[in-house]
Amino acid sequence: FVVFIADDVSWNDYGCYGNPAARTPNIDRLAADGIRFDRAYLTASSCSPSRSSIITGRYPHNNGKAAELHRPISGHLPWFPELLKQSGYYTALSGKHHMTSTKPSGGEAPRPTAFDHVDTGKAKGDTSGSANWLSVTQDRPKDKPFFFWFASYDAHRGWDADGQWKKSEYGPMHQPADVIVPPFLSDDAKTRQDLASYYNEVTRFDHRIGVVVDELRRQGVLEDTLIYVLADNGRPFPRAKTRLHDSGMKTALVAHWPRGIKWRGASDQLVSVIDLAPTVLSIAGCDLPNTMQGVSMKPLFSDASSSIREYAFSEHNWHDYEAFGRGVRYGNYLLVFNQRPYLAWQGPADSVRSDSHQQLRAVRDAGKLNKAQA
Repeated sequence: FVVFIADDVSWNDYGCYGNPAARTPNIDRLAADGIRFDRAYLTASSCSPSRSSIITGRYPHNNGKAAELHRPISGHLPWFPELLKQSGYYTALSGKHHMTSTKPSGGEAPRPTAFDHVDTGKAKGDTSGSANWLSVTQDRPKDKPFFFWFASYDAHRGWDADGQWKKSEYGPMHQPADVIVPPFLSDDAKTRQDLASYYNEVTRFDHRIGVVVDELRRQGVLEDTLIYVLADNGRPFPRAKTRLHDSGMKTALVAHWPRGIKWRGASDQLVSVIDLAPTVLSIAGCDLPNTMQGVSMKPLFSDASSSIREYAFSEHNWHDYEAFGRGVRYGNYLLVFNQRPYLAWQGPADSVRSDSHQQLRAVRDAGKLNKAQA
């Protein structure tokens, strides 16, 4: 198993999801040979609450303090890589971690370690979080099945890919004239450059996925490896990251597993990221702990018409600013309930500081906001 998780990338910023400007050939190939989920939803559009939810298979508010940014998961809750490790898997995390458990108190035993190997994914001149993915894949013990949690720092602000760009590997940098400006942003030079720099990080993430896929193919194990590609939350721009709307809470989700997936194409079945943990564990033959609230996606791998859930639930709690919101996705409907309507819902601090946010303020001050921008 390999989980590739991007940092702050919206669902429609990949070529296979209809963005002609975003250069993601490796993810596009995985989608073409696997399943592209068109209705996949996060439980939180906020880094650590989202990752903690994925790894426990639980909604953020049921993870204890981890419902909010930079807070630990309740120590009694198992992480699914920990269960794989106990079942004989070699487990490795390379890149952004952002997940901890509360420390034991009294006579409690400490939480068992989930990973045999952990590194930051960074190297000299490369802060992407994906710098060591190839070496981890090459150096794995070949007598064990493996689980890799490959977590990029791309595309989190600030835009370090611009200064670390390797044209020979990533191709030409994205140009401001070519980006797709969402209707809720201002279409101006500064916003376009902001988006171009963001696209560069998406392309670097995609390139490193291709490097790992090539290595798995060289080792002769690609056919037997279930690969997921997703992100922890939406792009770090206004009306995206931390938002309960689709621009923040919907994620690209690609599943690739040649021997295990019986059909190829786009799926319109509703799925939640808390479904990943029970899916991996059930395929690995592990018992599912009763703490997990997700459901296995295995039926969707065999039959495109299978359905595993009617609703997808999401939430927004504290992330730089006070917030308390809930969202329910059902069919073509989204119900958003904001329990702090007297507070601004403006996005995280890094987005608020961005040129894109400041340009929106300038348009507002000039009295020229369109409906989407307002």
